[in-house]
Amino acid sequence: MEVELTFVDETKQDVVVWQADRTLARDMLGFIRDELEKRGLGFGDIQGIGTFRGPGSFTGLRIGMTVLNTWARADHIPIVGSADEEWKEICLARLLAGMNDEVVLPEYGAPARTTKPRK
Repeated sequence: MEVELTFVDETKQDVVVWQADRTLARDMLGFIRDELEKRGLGFGDIQGIGTFRGPGSFTGLRIGMTVLNTWARADHIPIVGSADEEWKEICLARLLAGMNDEVVLPEYGAPARTTKPRK
């Protein structure tokens, strides 16, 4: 599973890609922390979060959305999401317009496949 993190400031966009595979839940916050530190930033310096809502992996979207929604809520950061192909541009425009979804829900693209209870 590939995770893409894009930092946006007044002058540029900086994209970082991380091959998370099965370590997403364990390492996502550490990955974000390390990338922030490389730029001389901390979690409190972030002014907005934009996220891809899907469709995609049930587990990946669920973990990613949980981490980002929790961070946004805890630090009072606006968060927006989009399931469109141009999701980054849409999210940035929405954030710049002062929008905040407060909670972004994933778009799986199909019903989740879950196993039936054995009893």
